[in-house]
Amino acid sequence: MSYRYLLFHKPYDVLCQFTDDGSNGVRRTLKDYIPVAGVYPVGRLDRDSEGLLLLTNHGSLQHRLSDPKFRHPRTYWVQVERLPDDAALKQLRQGVLIQGIKTRPAIVTLLTEEPTLSPRDPPVRFRKTVPTAWLELTLTEGRNRQVRRMTAAVNFPTLRLVRVAIAHLQLDGLAPGQWRDLTSAELRPLEALCQ
Repeated sequence: MSYRYLLFHKPYDVLCQFTDDGSNGVRRTLKDYIPVAGVYPVGRLDRDSEGLLLLTNHGSLQHRLSDPKFRHPRTYWVQVERLPDDAALKQLRQGVLIQGIKTRPAIVTLLTEEPTLSPRDPPVRFRKTVPTAWLELTLTEGRNRQVRRMTAAVNFPTLRLVRVAIAHLQLDGLAPGQWRDLTSAELRPLEALCQ
C-alpha cells in the first residue's frame, strides 16, 4: 500500500472531517480543500480553531500520534482575553482541573509580541477596554477542547487558537486553506515511530 502524508492549514470555521451530515452541506469541510481520497486527520481541531493538521492513510502512525499515552507534543498560539498573571501561567504549567481530571503539565510562554498570522475571517472581537495577550502552549495530550478549557479554568478565555506544530512538523509556509505533501526529511522521524 502506498501511504500519503499531508500537512494542511485548516482555516477558521472548517469542520475537521470530509463530510457534514449535520447542516445540509452548508458548513465547509476538509473536502472543500483537499482532493486526496482515503486520508484522514491525525487528531482534530475544533471548527473554531485554526492551524496545522496532519492527514494520512497510515493507520498505525495515526494511532501513535493520536493516542495520549505516546505523549507527542502539539504547540498552539493562543490569544486570550486580558493579560495573564504569573499565578495563571504557573497553574497552566502545572496542570489544571478539567471535568474533574487534572491536565498534564504544559510548556507555557507568554509571548512578548503578537505572532505573525493571516487575518481571521471573521476577525476576533475587539474591545477597547479589555486587552489581549498571546500564549504559546505545548501539550502532550489531546483532550476535547483542552486549550480553551485550560485558559477558561484560570479565568483568561481563549479568543483565537492556532495550532502551529505537531511534534517536529511546522505550520510555516502554509497559508490558510493550503496543503502539501510532507518532505522526506519531515517523514523520516514519523516512519521511525512505526518500526
